Amino acid sequence: MNLDIKLHDEDLPDQLVLSDKISVDCEFMGLNVERDRLCLVQISTGNNDAHIVKLNRNTYNAPNLKNVLQNQNINKIFHFARADLLFIKKYLNIKVENINCTKLMSKIARSYSDKHGLKDLIKEFTGNDISKNLQSSDFGGDLSDKQLQYCAKDVIYLHEIHKNLKKILIREKRYDLYNEAIKFIHCRVELDLASFTSDIWSH
Repeated sequence: MNLDIKLHDEDLPDQLVLSDKISVDCEFMGLNVERDRLCLVQISTGNNDAHIVKLNRNTYNAPNLKNVLQNQNINKIFHFARADLLFIKKYLNIKVENINCTKLMSKIARSYSDKHGLKDLIKEFTGNDISKNLQSSDFGGDLSDKQLQYCAKDVIYLHEIHKNLKKILIREKRYDLYNEAIKFIHCRVELDLASFTSDIWSH
């Protein structure tokens, strides 16, 4: 597969035109939002393309990227939106609008499986077997071609995964339940920021 990968320094270019449905993923220095900073945001229109923004981690000044993420007319497909939105809220200081999350969709739709990772969904719905070996690599410095390929593959399949999961949700009459569940995502992020990371509904 030939991927159209473009690396942008600090922000998306002014002239870039995206579709009304994009997939989004982020890379961090680790999983502790107070310690590990947001490094990259990658976006795909679903056409084997990836726009990878290497953020300025001193200023996080990226007005074009922020405008896209806040645009209510653009649907954003994440996988595990909870983590990405947490880092976006902390470091870009914005609220992302119009969100879908394939991990949440999978947990509600695919009750026949306990595997809801991106690698598993890509394998089931596209037939591609990707490597996640670079998931724990350093995204804060110069990026290798392998890292760029890894980042791209985290977003290029999400449109197809979203389409297939939506079909299952509708068929199994769980789509309304998913739509109600995704409404909680911003509150879940705020709870994480306030250090309420466990299940608040548990006994």
